Amino acid sequence: MPSKKWNALTGVEVQKKKTPGMYADGNGLNLKVDPSGAKRWVLRVTFAGERHNLGLGGYPSVGLREARERADEYQRAIRQGRDPLAERRQAAVKLRRPKTPTFQQMAEEVIEFRQQTWSSSRHRTQWEQSLRKYAYPVIGSKLIDEVTSNDVLTILEPIWIGHHETAKRVRQRLKVIFERAMARGWRQDNPAGDRVSGGLVPVRQEIVNHPALPFAEVPSAVQQVRESSAALETRLSFEFLVLTASRAGEVRGAEWSEIDWDDKIWTVPTSRMKGRALHRVPLATRALAVLEEAMSMNGKDSGLVFPNRGSGKSLSNMAFSAMLKRMNIDAVPHGFRSSFRDWLSETIHPPEGVGEKAIAHRLSSKLEARYARSDLLDARRVVMDAWSVFLTSGTPDNGWASVRAELQVEISKVLLANGLSSLANLGNR
Repeated sequence: MPSKKWNALTGVEVQKKKTPGMYADGNGLNLKVDPSGAKRWVLRVTFAGERHNLGLGGYPSVGLREARERADEYQRAIRQGRDPLAERRQAAVKLRRPKTPTFQQMAEEVIEFRQQTWSSSRHRTQWEQSLRKYAYPVIGSKLIDEVTSNDVLTILEPIWIGHHETAKRVRQRLKVIFERAMARGWRQDNPAGDRVSGGLVPVRQEIVNHPALPFAEVPSAVQQVRESSAALETRLSFEFLVLTASRAGEVRGAEWSEIDWDDKIWTVPTSRMKGRALHRVPLATRALAVLEEAMSMNGKDSGLVFPNRGSGKSLSNMAFSAMLKRMNIDAVPHGFRSSFRDWLSETIHPPEGVGEKAIAHRLSSKLEARYARSDLLDARRVVMDAWSVFLTSGTPDNGWASVRAELQVEISKVLLANGLSSLANLGNR
């Protein structure tokens, strides 16, 4: 019986083979010549009781020596009980799969994606600063699929008690980043989720409200600002903020294109609203006067209603806070929304939902159903006109009874328009 041939082919023979067919080299390795003249290497193996032909590449890209080396590797794997076919499939999947990102790369992707929904660039700054300070030094360079719950604890434990609000924000941002990684197929779990909760002690915190003035002190505070030496654009924009009970970011970003002079409405687009819903603000006489003064100062060229006269850009998010601090007014800009809400509740006693709509808070589903998603603009116009009177003139001689009556008429119109005549007389308290 002739001995089994090994390394039967030579480099010259491989090069000269032209006739279609299979040419054995030994150890299961064969050179196959196709009718087209193309040549390729085929390894015939038996694994798990079945015969398989494995392609090892085409000639001359894969030469004789390399083909023998590849054949040896596969034969060795079979002798070791490994499945060369499964290993080849896994290797192919790995080659097709994009490179696993680091945690920092995943975080940057999340920030880029989410900033489309943020109403202020401040949100991006806060995300970047907190991650740069607390997360990146620990896990920034780690692959996203290698981060563990222990890593998350390492980030959170030093600040969990002493800086609990910051720690909660950092944890929430980590959860969002890992959720994105799970959605992209990089992870199967969220190491900042429930798994880490057991390693963190419960922290009881007192609720701290925004410092705000009693509503009776707001008119004098507005007058104090009006007469101060602060920059005119800061004084005007602050007064507009109080008159409209708006958030600072909404006012600082206000543009002339949003002002409807005929209908006396300021429409704040969804992109600048915290609740991501368009908000129409009825403008009282004094609010319109503030806008006219701003226009005489700046014109419409910048687009912004209250631009910084030095840079032409929007005012700093610290402009109002710094001014109030210099003037020893014990409140923050957001606190004037609270003052407005207290004034409304204690003087006008509005029907349910009017106050929430006035400060752009979402109504309960029950109220939304009652008003059929109306933004109660006409009712809110009554309220904002009364607030403007209070800020400039104080309480009317006849009190607020006439305002309440006028407000009830407007609410009744909304209810009647929505087929709720049985509720049209509700609201006065």
